[in-house]
Amino acid sequence: MVKYTTTILKFEQQGEKTGWTYITVPEDIAQEIKPGNRKIFRVKGKLDKYAIEAIALLPMGDGSFILPLNAAIRKGIAKKVGAKVEVQLKEDDNPDPVNSPEFMECLQDEPEALAFFNTLTKGHQNYFLKWIETAKTEPTKAKRIAQSITGLARKQDYPAMIRSNKGK
Repeated sequence: MVKYTTTILKFEQQGEKTGWTYITVPEDIAQEIKPGNRKIFRVKGKLDKYAIEAIALLPMGDGSFILPLNAAIRKGIAKKVGAKVEVQLKEDDNPDPVNSPEFMECLQDEPEALAFFNTLTKGHQNYFLKWIETAKTEPTKAKRIAQSITGLARKQDYPAMIRSNKGK
């Protein structure tokens, strides 16, 4: 587990990242966590005393990475931009906590949809799984499973499937 202290920052103008709150993970620390890697990977650990897991470190192109701080993390650490935060990180070997047994069971009945689903990265698979698992009622969950399987059978990724179901 790598430990260091850093400052919470916020992008002013940075393309699609404009407005993001984040912390930096310098190149030397990133290499200590996952030697030789320069691509996105997931970590777990603590920010101050707030536990995190399956959080993506995003490469910045110069060897350093950023760890975006979503609203839940910001609330959990109760700190604002400019504050110092104690960071403890290590690679998350099991960054796949999302599971939907009902969806996976239904996918088995649709070989084309399953085949396309298996070509997607874990992150893209998780878009479908999280969307299904966040349904508040069983009818909504069933509808989302049906829409997902139909979209996957049409070889649609998550955003394309959502767009095709707009207003349905």
